[in-house]
Amino acid sequence: MKHHLPFLILALGVAGTTGATPSTSGRLSHATAAGPVTGKVLDESGAGLPGVTVRVKGTTDGTTTAPDGTFTLPAVEENATLILSFIGYKAQEIKASRAASLTVRLVPDQGQLNEVVVVGYGTQQRKNLTGSIVKVDPSDTKELPVGSFDAQLQGKVSGVQISSNSGVPGGAVNVRVRGATTINGSNTPLYVVDGVFMNNNSLQTISTGGKASSPIADLNPADIENVEVLKDADATALYGARGANGVILITTKRGSYNQKPRISLNVSQGWAKAAKLWDLTTGPEHARLVNENWLNTTGSTPHTTENVPYRPVAAGGRGLPEEQPTFDRLGQVFRTARLQNYDLSVAGGSASTRYYIGGGYTRQESILRPIGFQRASFKVNLDQQLSDKVQIGVSNSFSRTFRNEGRAGDGPAGGLLQAALHTPTLLSPYDAKGQLVGRASFDNVELLINNYDVNSTSLRYIGNLYGDVQLLPNLKFRTSFGVDYNNYDEEEYWNTLLIAGAGVGGLATSSITQYTSLLNENTLTYRQQLGKHGLGLLLGQGLQSDTNGRTFAQGTGFPNNAFREISAASVTSSTKNWSAYRLASFFGRADYNFDDRYLLNVSFRADGSSRFGKDNQWGYFPSVGAAWRIKQESFLQDVAFLSDLKLRASYGITGNQNGIGNFAARGLWAGGANYLGSAGIAPQQLANADLKWEQTSQANVGLDVAFFEGRVGLEVNAYYKYTKNGLIQLAEPATTGFGGYWANAVEVSNKGLEFVLNTVNVRTEGFSWNTSLNVASNANNIEKLATPTKFGSRDLILQQQGNPLYSFWVYKQLYVDAQTGNAVYEDVNKDGKITAADRQIVGSIWPKFFGGLSNSINYKGFDANVLIAFQYGNEVYNHNRFFGEGGGARDEARIIFASNLDRWQKPGDQTNIPRPDGINVNNYLDGGSRWLEDGSFVRLRNVSLGYTLPASLTRGVFNGSVRVYAQGTNLALLTKYSGLDPESAASSDANQQGIDLGTPPQPRSVQVGINATF
Repeated sequence: MKHHLPFLILALGVAGTTGATPSTSGRLSHATAAGPVTGKVLDESGAGLPGVTVRVKGTTDGTTTAPDGTFTLPAVEENATLILSFIGYKAQEIKASRAASLTVRLVPDQGQLNEVVVVGYGTQQRKNLTGSIVKVDPSDTKELPVGSFDAQLQGKVSGVQISSNSGVPGGAVNVRVRGATTINGSNTPLYVVDGVFMNNNSLQTISTGGKASSPIADLNPADIENVEVLKDADATALYGARGANGVILITTKRGSYNQKPRISLNVSQGWAKAAKLWDLTTGPEHARLVNENWLNTTGSTPHTTENVPYRPVAAGGRGLPEEQPTFDRLGQVFRTARLQNYDLSVAGGSASTRYYIGGGYTRQESILRPIGFQRASFKVNLDQQLSDKVQIGVSNSFSRTFRNEGRAGDGPAGGLLQAALHTPTLLSPYDAKGQLVGRASFDNVELLINNYDVNSTSLRYIGNLYGDVQLLPNLKFRTSFGVDYNNYDEEEYWNTLLIAGAGVGGLATSSITQYTSLLNENTLTYRQQLGKHGLGLLLGQGLQSDTNGRTFAQGTGFPNNAFREISAASVTSSTKNWSAYRLASFFGRADYNFDDRYLLNVSFRADGSSRFGKDNQWGYFPSVGAAWRIKQESFLQDVAFLSDLKLRASYGITGNQNGIGNFAARGLWAGGANYLGSAGIAPQQLANADLKWEQTSQANVGLDVAFFEGRVGLEVNAYYKYTKNGLIQLAEPATTGFGGYWANAVEVSNKGLEFVLNTVNVRTEGFSWNTSLNVASNANNIEKLATPTKFGSRDLILQQQGNPLYSFWVYKQLYVDAQTGNAVYEDVNKDGKITAADRQIVGSIWPKFFGGLSNSINYKGFDANVLIAFQYGNEVYNHNRFFGEGGGARDEARIIFASNLDRWQKPGDQTNIPRPDGINVNNYLDGGSRWLEDGSFVRLRNVSLGYTLPASLTRGVFNGSVRVYAQGTNLALLTKYSGLDPESAASSDANQQGIDLGTPPQPRSVQVGINATF
């Protein structure tokens, strides 16, 4: 039954929306006198403006303009009033006339004060906002070839730092809204899709070297209409337990009433490849460095030129250095990847029904063979007016996402990039018999590519069924039922030709996870305008149930490599587990507006979670926000150059419970214990009845200014966030038999500034040029943490009181002694030895500032957009260099980077690369600061150029519009970082960011495509 739940929800929604027939009793508000009205809406340059909403005032009748700006209303009274509205332009009212076609030119409103913004459980005009909310139009970046739409937002939203960890499509993306607040908990924002709380935690269980898939990639960006990012407590507190890390509201596309079916088609093809690869030594160079290391290494066996490893074969050596071949394994594993995308949708509506139906298919090859990402999606949104007081509707998103998962980063055998990068270039892939052969540590690249089989299939349904009832003229009741269902099926098979399967006769694994989230919310909304006084009230209640079940099976010992199913294995094992949690919520909001000058917003939410101790299950999250529209005061109304001036302030408390287990507060026992052959149970987890909500208080002060009729807009925000009762897993002594327990033992602060500047540089007939710049800075600090906590490969990340989260803990290399060629480190404790006691915090992953710059230009039928993303002042640990700058100390076990050619060779040499020496381990000290680099960058994120064909060429064929375009992504990267990509991270774990190891970079790509509507 549970497998069919998404389809039952869809059936109920379709039945509710299509089974109602408009009555003829006149309950619907339609014009009584029939008569068509036609017209055309123009922009400031005189060109037709598509997508403008044209509505008959006082009725539900309406439509939107076609791509050439034309519209038709089939039945309108002669003296009716039409309301025309479009984002970025001032709303306009005109009298309808059937005598002649109407022509209306809208006036730009760059200040967008009347723009409608989605807030928690409703909408508001931008001019009435008291909180910090950013509205993003995804149309500029929706074609970017990344798996998930959140990666497309990089550089678009002030105060939101977005990092793509690798170039593997569909991989997890780090999104931090105004910093990070927790160590072991989750720092990801809440995603709300058409009112449904979307799970954004990866369900992946099979190891891929620390990488994780992105659940957000199940959404098709082509179906998204708008994205709102809620940042301060006034904006997020209504989401209470989920709001500490920000909220991202996603609104998907819907049709329009009284609109003829409009079909939209988008097809694009592209190619991607790595901008550069690691610079490795050739075979002869590698051999010379190994010989040099041999000579510098003194021990019990004399090392001389007569017994170096690479000497004539006749003398017992491996051949002279100049005789060594060079094999290009990176060229084998990297490729020019193919990108494909197809989207088709139809939208429209009758007098009482509107619909949007969309389907899409995306296929993206990774630049790393044979990894790939495929998504097929289907979207159905329906709305039905049952009467002038009752409306119901449904949102349905179906997707099937398939991934060839990439083992990249730091992890198990079978790593594709590790096998290519960490095998010396001089080693032949063949043995003496000419057979492909691997090495002890890494697989043969060709064998690995040809036999690689690690994949996952995600079946996802996100749906919402709602009903609106207008109880009184100013009072509306809404009920909604939401579902997020995900069946995540993972498989891997390692045959005996590969290291992972060779020693066990083949290895097969299967893991099936089923996640279901059910949500019911009920709200009452009241809004009243009495003269200069505006009042809005919201009361709500919600219930959420999340369940997660997983079946895991593994088999080893197969008859031969033709058998792949676990049932054929001689040794099998399996487990099954299940967990759930419940959340009950009550919330309310009151907003007051006096004369469009003084604005006040107060909200409160109470959340009760089953994850906490019985006496601490409820958390209470209040907020208050106020704004003063100073421009509306009499002393500024005559200041012509000043279009708007608003001062905002807010304070509130939000919570966090993500990242901990569903039974985190409870003492747990587990079965499966074996007591002398008898089954039994054993303690699994210590209880903590005092475990409570993590809480973050946030104060925000903001200023919004617009000049010259909105042609220059400025927004500034300053904030301070303080998190107490931070959730963390505290360690227990091993003698207890427990690894640790969950507790509230951390306090973290974030403070920052955000700056946004929007300008209309040129606006003339037929030509416009707009620029948007956003810059943000966030300072993070751990205010309280009794015991420092280490994370990452080689404990490179240290969380310690008085320092930022994700700080690097390293040996600080001061220089290379010009006389001896040895690396010299700072002896912190002055004991004359370099030990772990000399490690210190040097830098962190946090940039001093980050942001984006975009320019959009339109000239007649041409359009162009350029987006630049940047950050400055963060560090990245280049762990690839640690393994690649061994200087020959690891002989044939590892690669050698070409940077070793700049090593110290004789007294007087000035370099930061010590001499090759296999005895002095300090020269290659794991955790040395030599590999800690500046991660600042400026990235040309996106460049697009489009041309919309003249209507005279497409009329009669499409009866719409045709736009052809070309787009380039990641075309340039300016950085001092010596690795491939300063955003790379070996793991998707937030506590291991900033460590670059075995990770393919974000690719450089070019696409061409066509958008057509008809």
